[in-house]
Amino acid sequence: MQKQFCREFAARQQDWQIVKEFSEKNVSGFKVSAEDRDAIQEIRQAALEKKFDILLVYMFDRLGRREDETPFVLKWFVDNGIEVWSAIEGQQRFDNHTDSLLNFIRFWQAQGESIKTSIRTKTRLGQIVQEGHFRGGHVPYGYRLEKQGRVNRLGNEVNEILIDEQEAEVVRRIFDLASHYGYGGRKIASVLAEEGIYNRNGEHFHYSTIQNILKNILYTGVLRSGESYSEPFPHLQIISPEQFEQVQEQLKGRRSKYEESRPTPMRRQGSNLLSGNILRLLRRAHVWHLSSENASSYKEWGPQHSRAGLQVLQSYPA
Repeated sequence: MQKQFCREFAARQQDWQIVKEFSEKNVSGFKVSAEDRDAIQEIRQAALEKKFDILLVYMFDRLGRREDETPFVLKWFVDNGIEVWSAIEGQQRFDNHTDSLLNFIRFWQAQGESIKTSIRTKTRLGQIVQEGHFRGGHVPYGYRLEKQGRVNRLGNEVNEILIDEQEAEVVRRIFDLASHYGYGGRKIASVLAEEGIYNRNGEHFHYSTIQNILKNILYTGVLRSGESYSEPFPHLQIISPEQFEQVQEQLKGRRSKYEESRPTPMRRQGSNLLSGNILRLLRRAHVWHLSSENASSYKEWGPQHSRAGLQVLQSYPA
Protein backbone atom coordinates (compact mmCIF):
# COMPACT_ATOMS: atom_id res chain seq x y z
CA MET A 1 0.00 0.00 0.00
CA GLN A 2 2.74 2.47 0.95
CA LYS A 3 4.81 1.68 -2.13
CA GLN A 4 1.84 2.15 -4.44
CA PHE A 5 0.89 5.43 -2.73
CA CYS A 6 4.43 6.74 -3.27
CA ARG A 7 4.35 5.74 -6.93
CA GLU A 8 1.08 7.57 -7.46
CA PHE A 9 2.42 10.64 -5.63
CA ALA A 10 5.56 10.70 -7.81
CA ALA A 11 3.48 10.33 -10.97
CA ARG A 12 1.59 13.52 -10.10
CA GLN A 13 4.78 15.58 -9.81
CA GLN A 14 6.31 17.35 -12.78
CA ASP A 15 9.57 15.85 -14.12
CA TRP A 16 9.84 13.22 -11.37
CA GLN A 17 11.15 9.82 -12.42
CA ILE A 18 11.61 6.91 -10.01
CA VAL A 19 15.12 5.50 -10.44
CA LYS A 20 15.16 3.00 -7.57
CA GLU A 21 12.96 1.70 -4.76
CA PHE A 22 13.94 0.37 -1.35
CA SER A 23 11.88 -1.60 1.14
CA GLU A 24 12.86 -3.10 4.49
CA LYS A 25 11.17 -6.17 5.91
CA ASN A 26 11.09 -6.81 9.64
CA VAL A 27 13.37 -3.87 10.43
CA SER A 28 12.38 -1.59 13.31
CA GLY A 29 13.14 2.09 12.76
CA PHE A 30 12.99 2.49 16.54
CA LYS A 31 15.17 -0.41 17.68
CA VAL A 32 17.69 -0.47 14.83
CA SER A 33 20.12 2.41 14.30
CA ALA A 34 20.47 3.97 10.85
CA GLU A 35 24.11 2.87 10.91
CA ASP A 36 22.95 -0.75 11.01
CA ARG A 37 20.30 -0.47 8.29
CA ASP A 38 21.65 -1.52 4.91
CA ALA A 39 19.01 0.40 2.95
CA ILE A 40 19.78 3.70 4.68
CA GLN A 41 23.52 3.24 4.14
CA GLU A 42 23.05 2.44 0.46
CA ILE A 43 20.84 5.50 -0.03
CA ARG A 44 23.40 7.71 1.72
CA GLN A 45 26.16 6.40 -0.53
CA ALA A 46 24.02 7.05 -3.60
CA ALA A 47 23.39 10.59 -2.34
CA LEU A 48 27.13 11.22 -2.04
CA GLU A 49 27.56 9.97 -5.60
CA LYS A 50 24.75 12.30 -6.83
CA LYS A 51 22.73 9.41 -8.25
CA PHE A 52 19.39 11.00 -7.35
CA ASP A 53 17.91 14.37 -6.43
CA ILE A 54 14.81 13.55 -4.38
CA LEU A 55 14.20 11.05 -1.60
CA LEU A 56 10.52 10.15 -1.29
CA VAL A 57 9.08 8.20 1.65
CA TYR A 58 5.52 7.39 2.62
CA MET A 59 5.94 9.17 5.96
CA PHE A 60 9.09 10.64 7.45
CA ASP A 61 9.14 8.08 10.25
CA ARG A 62 10.01 5.48 7.59
CA LEU A 63 13.53 6.90 7.92
CA GLY A 64 13.49 6.02 11.61
CA ARG A 65 11.85 6.71 14.95
CA ARG A 66 14.79 7.72 17.11
CA GLU A 67 14.70 11.26 18.43
CA ASP A 68 18.45 11.33 19.02
CA GLU A 69 19.31 10.20 15.49
CA THR A 70 16.61 10.36 12.79
CA PRO A 71 16.24 14.19 12.68
CA PHE A 72 19.93 14.39 11.84
CA VAL A 73 19.66 11.63 9.23
CA LEU A 74 16.97 13.60 7.44
CA LYS A 75 18.92 16.86 7.70
CA TRP A 76 22.05 15.13 6.39
CA PHE A 77 20.28 14.40 3.12
CA VAL A 78 19.07 17.99 2.81
CA ASP A 79 22.55 19.34 3.60
CA ASN A 80 23.91 17.14 0.81
CA GLY A 81 21.57 18.60 -1.79
CA ILE A 82 18.79 15.99 -1.62
CA GLU A 83 15.15 17.07 -1.39
CA VAL A 84 13.34 14.90 1.16
CA TRP A 85 9.63 14.42 0.59
CA SER A 86 6.86 12.50 2.30
CA ALA A 87 3.89 11.39 0.23
CA ILE A 88 1.71 12.28 3.24
CA GLU A 89 3.50 15.21 4.92
CA GLY A 90 5.07 17.03 1.98
CA GLN A 91 8.62 18.37 1.73
CA GLN A 92 10.88 18.81 4.75
CA ARG A 93 12.81 22.06 4.46
CA PHE A 94 15.34 23.74 6.72
CA ASP A 95 14.91 27.37 5.79
CA ASN A 96 14.83 28.62 9.38
CA HIS A 97 15.11 27.60 13.03
CA THR A 98 11.42 26.70 13.20
CA ASP A 99 11.89 24.05 10.49
CA SER A 100 14.64 22.41 12.54
CA LEU A 101 12.49 22.48 15.67
CA LEU A 102 9.51 20.94 13.88
CA ASN A 103 11.77 18.27 12.41
CA PHE A 104 12.95 17.30 15.88
CA ILE A 105 9.41 17.36 17.36
CA ARG A 106 8.15 15.05 14.61
CA PHE A 107 10.62 12.29 15.49
CA TRP A 108 10.23 12.91 19.21
CA GLN A 109 6.54 12.14 18.74
CA ALA A 110 7.31 9.12 16.55
CA GLN A 111 9.64 7.69 19.18
CA GLY A 112 6.97 8.24 21.81
CA GLU A 113 4.48 6.29 19.71
CA SER A 114 6.98 3.45 19.30
CA ILE A 115 7.52 3.33 23.06
CA LYS A 116 3.77 3.21 23.69
CA THR A 117 3.34 0.48 21.07
CA SER A 118 6.10 -1.50 22.74
CA ILE A 119 4.42 -1.14 26.13
CA ARG A 120 1.06 -2.26 24.71
CA THR A 121 2.69 -5.27 23.05
CA LYS A 122 4.53 -6.29 26.22
CA THR A 123 1.32 -5.90 28.24
CA ARG A 124 -0.67 -8.07 25.83
CA LEU A 125 2.01 -10.76 25.70
CA GLY A 126 2.03 -10.76 29.49
CA GLN A 127 -1.73 -11.28 29.49
CA ILE A 128 -1.40 -14.15 27.01
CA VAL A 129 0.98 -16.10 29.23
CA GLN A 130 -1.09 -15.33 32.32
CA GLU A 131 -3.98 -17.03 30.53
CA GLY A 132 -1.82 -20.09 29.88
CA HIS A 133 -1.41 -19.62 26.15
CA PHE A 134 1.61 -19.72 23.89
CA ARG A 135 2.90 -16.20 23.09
CA GLY A 136 4.65 -17.21 19.88
CA GLY A 137 8.26 -17.64 18.87
CA HIS A 138 10.54 -20.64 19.24
CA VAL A 139 8.99 -23.71 20.86
CA PRO A 140 11.30 -24.93 23.66
CA TYR A 141 12.61 -28.48 23.51
CA GLY A 142 10.16 -30.75 25.31
CA TYR A 143 7.05 -29.10 23.90
CA ARG A 144 5.03 -29.04 20.69
CA LEU A 145 2.26 -26.92 19.19
CA GLU A 146 -1.22 -28.14 18.35
CA LYS A 147 -4.44 -26.46 17.30
CA GLN A 148 -7.32 -27.28 19.65
CA GLY A 149 -10.09 -25.00 18.43
CA ARG A 150 -9.20 -21.69 20.15
CA VAL A 151 -9.41 -18.67 17.83
CA ASN A 152 -8.00 -15.15 18.17
CA ARG A 153 -9.90 -11.88 17.77
CA LEU A 154 -9.46 -12.10 13.99
CA GLY A 155 -11.15 -15.48 13.91
CA ASN A 156 -7.98 -17.43 13.13
CA GLU A 157 -7.32 -20.70 14.92
CA VAL A 158 -4.18 -20.47 17.04
CA ASN A 159 -1.75 -23.00 18.48
CA GLU A 160 -1.66 -24.29 22.02
CA ILE A 161 1.60 -25.41 23.62
CA LEU A 162 1.66 -28.98 24.91
CA ILE A 163 4.23 -31.39 26.31
CA ASP A 164 6.01 -33.60 23.79
CA GLU A 165 6.42 -36.78 25.84
CA GLN A 166 9.36 -38.13 23.87
CA GLU A 167 11.36 -34.91 24.24
CA ALA A 168 10.17 -34.48 27.83
CA GLU A 169 11.98 -37.70 28.78
CA VAL A 170 15.23 -36.15 27.53
CA VAL A 171 14.55 -32.97 29.51
CA ARG A 172 14.05 -35.04 32.67
CA ARG A 173 17.29 -36.87 31.96
CA ILE A 174 19.12 -33.54 31.59
CA PHE A 175 17.80 -32.22 34.91
CA ASP A 176 18.55 -35.52 36.66
CA LEU A 177 22.17 -35.41 35.48
CA ALA A 178 22.42 -31.85 36.78
CA SER A 179 20.66 -32.27 40.12
CA HIS A 180 21.74 -35.82 41.08
CA TYR A 181 25.29 -35.81 39.74
CA GLY A 182 26.10 -32.12 39.67
CA TYR A 183 27.01 -32.19 35.98
CA GLY A 184 27.33 -28.98 33.99
CA GLY A 185 26.28 -28.31 30.42
CA ARG A 186 29.41 -29.71 28.75
CA LYS A 187 29.38 -32.93 30.77
CA ILE A 188 25.65 -33.45 30.18
CA ALA A 189 26.08 -32.91 26.44
CA SER A 190 28.85 -35.52 26.46
CA VAL A 191 26.71 -38.04 28.37
CA LEU A 192 23.77 -37.56 25.97
CA ALA A 193 26.08 -38.09 23.02
CA GLU A 194 27.37 -41.33 24.56
CA GLU A 195 23.79 -42.48 25.13
CA GLY A 196 22.87 -41.76 21.51
CA ILE A 197 20.39 -38.99 22.35
CA TYR A 198 20.07 -36.29 19.70
CA ASN A 199 18.25 -32.97 19.33
CA ARG A 200 15.38 -32.22 16.95
CA ASN A 201 17.78 -31.84 14.05
CA GLY A 202 19.32 -35.25 14.62
CA GLU A 203 22.54 -33.70 15.94
CA HIS A 204 24.35 -33.85 19.28
CA PHE A 205 23.19 -31.37 21.90
CA HIS A 206 25.45 -28.32 22.21
CA TYR A 207 26.39 -27.45 25.77
CA SER A 208 24.87 -23.96 25.41
CA THR A 209 21.53 -25.59 24.53
CA ILE A 210 21.79 -27.66 27.69
CA GLN A 211 22.48 -24.52 29.71
CA ASN A 212 19.40 -22.81 28.25
CA ILE A 213 17.24 -25.83 29.08
CA LEU A 214 18.50 -25.87 32.67
CA LYS A 215 17.58 -22.18 33.08
CA ASN A 216 14.12 -22.31 31.48
CA ILE A 217 11.39 -21.99 34.09
CA LEU A 218 8.78 -23.25 31.60
CA TYR A 219 9.71 -26.81 32.53
CA THR A 220 8.03 -26.19 35.91
CA GLY A 221 4.83 -25.25 34.08
CA VAL A 222 5.34 -21.48 34.38
CA LEU A 223 4.95 -19.42 31.20
CA ARG A 224 7.03 -16.26 30.86
CA SER A 225 7.02 -13.16 28.69
CA GLY A 226 9.66 -10.63 29.66
CA GLU A 227 9.03 -9.79 33.32
CA SER A 228 5.57 -11.39 33.33
CA TYR A 229 5.20 -14.86 34.84
CA SER A 230 2.10 -17.05 34.94
CA GLU A 231 0.95 -19.31 37.70
CA PRO A 232 2.17 -22.92 37.30
CA PHE A 233 0.08 -24.91 34.82
CA PRO A 234 0.16 -28.63 35.72
CA HIS A 235 -0.36 -29.75 32.11
CA LEU A 236 2.91 -28.00 31.14
CA GLN A 237 5.06 -29.22 34.04
CA ILE A 238 7.91 -31.58 33.13
CA ILE A 239 10.01 -31.27 36.30
CA SER A 240 9.20 -30.21 39.84
CA PRO A 241 9.80 -26.64 41.05
CA GLU A 242 12.06 -28.07 43.78
CA GLN A 243 14.34 -29.78 41.28
CA PHE A 244 14.46 -26.63 39.15
CA GLU A 245 15.46 -24.49 42.15
CA GLN A 246 18.13 -27.01 43.13
CA VAL A 247 19.66 -26.78 39.67
CA GLN A 248 19.54 -22.98 39.74
CA GLU A 249 21.49 -22.98 43.00
CA GLN A 250 24.07 -25.32 41.48
CA LEU A 251 24.43 -23.08 38.43
CA LYS A 252 24.81 -20.05 40.65
CA GLY A 253 27.49 -21.78 42.71
CA ARG A 254 29.35 -22.82 39.58
CA ARG A 255 29.31 -19.22 38.31
CA SER A 256 30.61 -17.96 41.67
CA LYS A 257 33.52 -20.40 41.59
CA TYR A 258 34.33 -19.35 38.05
CA GLU A 259 34.31 -15.66 38.98
CA GLU A 260 36.61 -16.34 41.94
CA SER A 261 39.06 -18.29 39.77
CA ARG A 262 39.23 -15.73 36.97
CA PRO A 263 42.62 -13.99 36.81
CA THR A 264 42.52 -10.28 37.57
CA PRO A 265 43.62 -8.21 34.55
CA MET A 266 47.09 -6.72 35.03
CA ARG A 267 46.91 -3.04 35.86
CA ARG A 268 49.40 -0.90 34.01
CA GLN A 269 50.17 2.74 34.51
CA GLY A 270 49.60 5.16 31.67
CA SER A 271 48.84 8.77 30.92
CA ASN A 272 45.39 7.90 29.56
CA LEU A 273 42.51 6.45 31.53
CA LEU A 274 42.68 2.63 31.26
CA SER A 275 45.44 3.06 28.68
CA GLY A 276 47.47 0.09 29.90
CA ASN A 277 44.84 -2.61 29.41
CA ILE A 278 43.31 -1.04 26.29
CA LEU A 279 46.63 -0.64 24.49
CA ARG A 280 47.44 -4.20 25.42
CA LEU A 281 44.36 -5.43 23.62
CA LEU A 282 44.97 -3.17 20.63
CA ARG A 283 48.54 -4.35 20.38
CA ARG A 284 47.41 -7.97 20.20
CA ALA A 285 44.88 -7.11 17.50
CA HIS A 286 47.59 -5.32 15.55
CA VAL A 287 49.93 -8.28 15.79
CA TRP A 288 47.16 -10.57 14.54
CA HIS A 289 46.58 -8.27 11.58
CA LEU A 290 50.27 -8.20 10.74
CA SER A 291 50.57 -11.94 11.14
CA SER A 292 47.63 -12.55 8.84
CA GLU A 293 49.49 -10.69 6.10
CA ASN A 294 52.85 -12.30 6.89
CA ALA A 295 51.79 -15.63 8.32
CA SER A 296 54.91 -17.49 7.27
CA SER A 297 57.22 -15.19 9.20
CA TYR A 298 55.00 -14.31 12.17
CA LYS A 299 56.78 -16.50 14.71
CA GLU A 300 60.14 -15.00 13.81
CA TRP A 301 58.89 -11.38 13.73
CA GLY A 302 56.29 -11.55 16.49
CA PRO A 303 58.01 -9.65 19.34
CA GLN A 304 59.38 -6.98 17.03
CA HIS A 305 56.00 -6.34 15.43
CA SER A 306 54.38 -6.35 18.84
CA ARG A 307 56.51 -3.40 19.90
CA ALA A 308 56.03 -1.64 16.59
CA GLY A 309 52.30 -2.07 16.81
CA LEU A 310 52.23 -0.53 20.27
CA GLN A 311 54.23 2.45 19.10
CA VAL A 312 51.91 3.09 16.18
CA LEU A 313 48.83 2.90 18.37
CA GLN A 314 50.30 5.21 20.96
CA SER A 315 50.96 7.82 18.29
CA TYR A 316 47.22 8.41 17.87
CA PRO A 317 45.79 11.26 20.01
CA ALA A 318 43.82 10.26 23.08
